[in-house]
This record gives sequence, C-alpha cells and structure tokens, in this order.
Amino acid sequence: MDEEPRKGAGLDRIRAVWKRRKWLAILVFLLPFTGAASVILSLPNLYRSKATVLVERQQVPESFVKSTVTSELETRLQTISQEILSRSRIEDLIRRFGLYADLRTDSSNEEAIERMRRDIQLEVKSAAAKGERQATIAFSLSYRGRDPRTVALVTNTLASFYIEENLKARERQASGTSEFLKAQIAETKKRLDEQERRVSEFRKRYLGELPQQMQGNLASLEALNTQLRLNNDNQVRAVERRHALAAQLAEGEAFPQALGAPGGLVPGPEPPALHLARLKQELIAARARYTDAHPTVTRLKDEIAAVERDLASAKAEAKAEGEAAPAPAAPTSQYVLRLREALNAAESELKILKAEDQRLRGAIAAYQGRVENTPKREQEFQDISRDYDSTREAHQSLVKRYEEAQVAESMEQRQKGEQFRILDPALPSTVTAAPNRPRLLLVVLALSLGLATGAAMLAEMLDTSFHSADDLRAFTTVPVLARIPRIATEPDLRQRRLRFRLAAAGALLGLALVVGASYFIAHGNEQMVRMLDRDRAA
Repeated sequence: MDEEPRKGAGLDRIRAVWKRRKWLAILVFLLPFTGAASVILSLPNLYRSKATVLVERQQVPESFVKSTVTSELETRLQTISQEILSRSRIEDLIRRFGLYADLRTDSSNEEAIERMRRDIQLEVKSAAAKGERQATIAFSLSYRGRDPRTVALVTNTLASFYIEENLKARERQASGTSEFLKAQIAETKKRLDEQERRVSEFRKRYLGELPQQMQGNLASLEALNTQLRLNNDNQVRAVERRHALAAQLAEGEAFPQALGAPGGLVPGPEPPALHLARLKQELIAARARYTDAHPTVTRLKDEIAAVERDLASAKAEAKAEGEAAPAPAAPTSQYVLRLREALNAAESELKILKAEDQRLRGAIAAYQGRVENTPKREQEFQDISRDYDSTREAHQSLVKRYEEAQVAESMEQRQKGEQFRILDPALPSTVTAAPNRPRLLLVVLALSLGLATGAAMLAEMLDTSFHSADDLRAFTTVPVLARIPRIATEPDLRQRRLRFRLAAAGALLGLALVVGASYFIAHGNEQMVRMLDRDRAA
C-alpha cells in the first residue's frame, strides 16, 4: 500500500522537472545533436573494393621437379608487400590515378604516401588439412577511396602487381640459385683440377711405390730372387767348369807325351790330369747330394788323393829328368787349343753371370726400396686422395644440383611453379565503407540525450527556489496556511510570449550557425572520416 504512492510521487516529480526544464533540455539536446548530425551527414563517402587472389600450387609434381624456391609463402607475401608499398611504387600509383590531390604538394608527397599505405589492406586466408599446419590458399587485397571506379582500378592494379612480383621473385630466386651453383661448380672444378694435377704429379714422382703397385712389386721381387738363385747356381757351375778346364789344360800342357801328333789325340788310357778333374767334378756332384760321411764321397776322396800322389811323383820324376837333359818343347795340339777356347768361353760366361748378378741385386734393392717406401707413400697418397675424393664428390653433387636447379628455373620461366591468379577482381562498390552513419547517429543521439538529461538535473540541483507547498513543508516545520497561485496579467503574458519568440529565434539562429559550421568543417574532410573509421575499427 505504501509502494504505490511513492511510485506515483516519483513520476509526478519527473513530470514537474520536465515541465520546468524542458526547454533547457531540448536546447541542450538539439545543439550537439544537430551539429554532430550535420557533421556526420556532410562527411564524404569512402568506398572500398576488394580483389581475391588464389594461390595455385606447383603444377608439376615435386617428385619430378623440386622447386628451388623454398621460402614460405607468408614470408614471400610480406616481402612483396614491402616492394609494392615502396615509395616509388606508391608515388607512381598516385600520379597514375590522380589520388589524394588535396594532400599532394610540389615539394613532398609524404602525407599522401602514408595515407595510401593505410588505405591498402592485405588479408591472408588459410586452411589446414587434418594433421597438417595452416597453409595459405588465397589472400584478398582491398583499397579505400572516394571514387568507386578509381578504387576498383587501383585494387585490380595492386593485385596485378602482386602477381607480377611473385613471378619475378620466383624467377629471380631460381635464377640466383642456378647462378650460385654455377659459380660453386667453377670454383670446385678449379680445386679439383689442381688436386688432380697434384695426384698425377705424385704418381709420376713415386711411380712404382704407389699402394696399388704393392702386389706387383712383391711379385717382381720374388721373380728377381728366383733369377738370382738360378744365377748363383749357374755361377757355381761355371766356376767348377772353369776349374776343370784349367786343370785339363794344365795337364795337357804338362804331359804332351800323352798326346799324339799335332792333328789329334792318341787313343789310350785316360791321362791322370783328366782323371783327376773328372773325379773332382764327381766329388762336387756327390757332395751336393750326400754328406761327407757317405761312402761315395769317401771313395772319391781316396781316389783323388791317390791320383794326386801319382801326379806328384810323376812331376818329381819329370823334373829330375829335365835337370839332367831338358827335353825340347812339344808343339801345341788341337786338344790344348780347344781346352783354351773352352776356358775362355767359361771365363766369358762367368763374367756375364757376374754382371747379371750385379744387375739382379740392384733391381732387387730397388724393388725392396719400393716395398719399404710403400707404407709412407700410401699415407701421403691417402692424404692427397682424401681431399681429391671429397672435392670430386662435392663437384658431382653440385653438378647434380645445378642440373636440378636448371630444370626448376625452366619450370619457373614457363610459369609452371606456384603462382597467383585473380579469382575475384575488384568491382566498383555501391556501399560506403565509411563513415558508418547509422552507428554514428545512434552514438550522437545517446550522447545528446545524456547531455540534455544531465543539464536538466544540474539546473534542478542548482535551483534553490520552492515550486510547491510540499517542497516548503519538507524544508520547514512552520505550517503552511494557504497557497496563492501565480496571477498572470495580459502585459505579463505578452512579455512572456515576446521572450519566448526571441529565445526561439536565437535558438534557431544558433542551430543554423551550428549546421553551417558543421557542414563547412565536415564537407570533403576525408581525414575526419578516416579518424572516425579508425576509432570504430579500434
């Protein structure tokens, strides 16, 4: 029962305040709202056009041709954006399409360049398959300006710039990779030739001591040792034959009576000297086969001793007879001449065998030196070959990569690699991108209403007069005996109407001035539009 009166009293108080302060509230509301609404409605329209560019992946499978452009697409897009948004490119676009005429001066276009950079927006569109990272599949380019047709042209031009710069960047990177590999191949080939020359010189300098010739040297050494052993055996036999021939020659010269006429030998028993030489040869052969205790060796020794005693006694007798009456010298027989020829042949053969022995020993020493030096040469050859092999492998790898890079470069030149394609070109927009007038008007309306309400409440709080008997009773305990209403006379009413007309005329004039000033400030003011749009975006 008590709540209803309080609610009714509150509404009555609001109606009373509105009745007293309505003109103040209306004036405070109309002034900012009219000015702000005039500004909003007078602002120029800005339009935005958008072009969608599709990222087409490499048309040739990577299993056949591997691209040399390994940079991430997002990184490449940022690089291309910096290239396109460079000062020279922006100035060229501004002059080409006559943009930002109000900001351009003869001395500097910095403000226009910065304005255009802010008006260009790049939006990347990504997608990800299951279990894979995000990948850019397309991106959109947009530009904002006052003329819809010019905005669309600028947007399509920017999109074509991205396509051209992407192709140039990929071709430049592929060509740069090929040129780099070509230079590396030339440098590596130079090092390889130098190392090949060093290896060739090493092989020539130490020919015969190389590790791969070790087996051949050992085989040759073994063959030379075999030849040396055979030579030694031949020398032993030659020496024995020489001794035998010398003994026979001495016997023949000592006992010419054993010889017949000068024409040849007289048949008869074997001369002691020949018999002694033959026994010595048999003894040498027996010792080669048997030991000194063998019966054959013992028998031959005894026979040789007996023959030597007979020869010694015969020489003694011949010497005694010779002292008594010297015998005349016998003529040289054919037998002695043949023995001398055989002895000379044996001497010559022995000399040849000794020379061959020296040659073989020298060759053996040379081959032994090669074999002994082979481990040292092997280490030196490994040091040289290690660098040579690594350089050769590097050269072969570079050649293979260079061939792959050339194929990749040809693919980029034929535009078979990753490239951009305009999916949706920019069209002139019929919808303003800025300013957002409905939103701005709502905000201004709310602010104006709040300002009017605040002004009415502030005026009510500052007013100390009493407007009703209830206000007076609430202020004092003195009883109120009567309430006298205000009596307005005809002059008072005329004066009130005059003041109202003057106040209304002043308010209308003020509103007209506010509208005019707002139009003057806002008309063609793109900077204000961009500022309001930036605040909205923020």
